[in-house]
Amino acid sequence: MKYFIIAGEASGDLHGSNLIKQLKRFDNRIEIECWGGEKMEAAGAKLIKHYKEHAFMGFFVVLWNLRTLAGLFKKCKTDILNFNPDALILIDYPGFNLRIAKFAFLKKIKVFYYISPKIWAWNQKRAWKIKKYVNHMFTIFPFETEFYKKYNYPVDYVGNPLLDSIEQFKKSGESLSLKTPLKEKPLIALLPGSRKQEISNSLPVMLSMVDVFKEYQFIIAGAPGIDKHYYKEIIGNRNIDILFGKTYAILEKSTAALVTSGTATLETALFKVPQIVCYKAGYLSYKIAKKLIKVNYISLVNLVMDRSVVKELIQYDLNSEKLKTELDNILYNKDIKNKMFDDYAELEIKLGGKGASERAAKKMIEYLQLPI
Repeated sequence: MKYFIIAGEASGDLHGSNLIKQLKRFDNRIEIECWGGEKMEAAGAKLIKHYKEHAFMGFFVVLWNLRTLAGLFKKCKTDILNFNPDALILIDYPGFNLRIAKFAFLKKIKVFYYISPKIWAWNQKRAWKIKKYVNHMFTIFPFETEFYKKYNYPVDYVGNPLLDSIEQFKKSGESLSLKTPLKEKPLIALLPGSRKQEISNSLPVMLSMVDVFKEYQFIIAGAPGIDKHYYKEIIGNRNIDILFGKTYAILEKSTAALVTSGTATLETALFKVPQIVCYKAGYLSYKIAKKLIKVNYISLVNLVMDRSVVKELIQYDLNSEKLKTELDNILYNKDIKNKMFDDYAELEIKLGGKGASERAAKKMIEYLQLPI
């Protein structure tokens, strides 16, 4: 079988790579091309275009890059037609992938969506487009099944693939060693996002804690595709280390973490690290998002638990004074930390157990045996 896979960010590249490994286990004649990243390529896919070349976030950033995006859509469609896959596998990234889903569906290519777009958070009417153009949806959060029921659209809940990724890391024995800049001080991890806009908006406030909590060391988990010099410009004269490709190793050693909303909030929780969610957008983007977003929380931890487990400092609340107060709490208040650890244990149960990538791969192969 032939698969064309599209992921638009680092987390999609990670989950796509694990899915590829499982597909190859069950199909020894498999051929895969992708728009993704290094991890998908290392897993055995032919990388056509890296996600960093087409990852645009924010309403006005997208508007500014409309001509570039039009060219990317055209190239992607051409790449799909030239490869002529049995199935197109889309991973999250709805702004791009939903348009490609329609194109592929109309070309009689089976469309699988692995990791639903967060349409339950905003622009819920896109569920109708998914129902029309996506043959099978594979979800990773339990509440998504109920969401899609409102549209009479059955989905396959396969569990969350982060559990598999973290288990693989722990089995690998990889850890921060003496070869890294790790010092004797306890560690606070900074995970400011995977896109430049996220990093430039949130990292400066995170860095303001360096001079306040001098008994701790701070390390930035560098995002794939972001140049080290970009971080250096924001860091300035501070003596802060940046490590790339070491997010799990950093979290494993961390006492606390400051995290931009996204997959990283779940990863931090699964490593049992107390965290504060830090999110800031541009003024107009924030105003537009506030009117559109339909959920009570922005972090996946709180969304899955449907209550406030980790503190969210959003937009104007993300300032040095409030961040210091909340960081004090998760570092020194035992009651707050123990409650968070109890909630993390419950969260892990809710995420469905290990084996998500395997379950998704088996289902995809099964569905490919059926007519469109």
